[in-house]
Amino acid sequence: MAKEDKVKAAKLEIGLPFDLGKITLVPDDAQKNAAWELYVELTTRIAVQELKDDEGLVREALTSLYRLFDITRGILRAAGPGVAKGPNSLGKVAIDVLNVGLRPFLAKWHPTLQTYEAQRPDGVSPREHEDAWERIGEVRQELEALRQELAIYADVLAKIAGIELTQSD
Repeated sequence: MAKEDKVKAAKLEIGLPFDLGKITLVPDDAQKNAAWELYVELTTRIAVQELKDDEGLVREALTSLYRLFDITRGILRAAGPGVAKGPNSLGKVAIDVLNVGLRPFLAKWHPTLQTYEAQRPDGVSPREHEDAWERIGEVRQELEALRQELAIYADVLAKIAGIELTQSD
């Protein structure tokens, strides 16, 4: 195929999570690759998987969410500054998701849960102790709302990466 016959990259108009508005971009290979890496990391974590009341620990979910900061930083650093050129770029979106979406949630719940965990009596399992917390329903409800926003982010990443989602959620 001749160079001039190559398909031109598609212009994407994408609605963002966390009330971040919309962006319009034409993703290049670096943005597509970085979006794919972020998508894999995000969708294989509790971040976008429902945490039912009888499953898992909130602590594990918070830790997994916190790890997204280092993972995102690493992916963006490896991809280079080209993925963060202007407000309509993957880099800007990824950083905004961390700072506007994840950071407030973690800043609220990490120390609150940590304080409660420090009061766990001997002989009581972490699960039993967490289930007895008077704020467990509140944190799980907010975690679910965050999960829904992160699912939107996962869809954004899929679009930028150029992959088609086959789920019917």
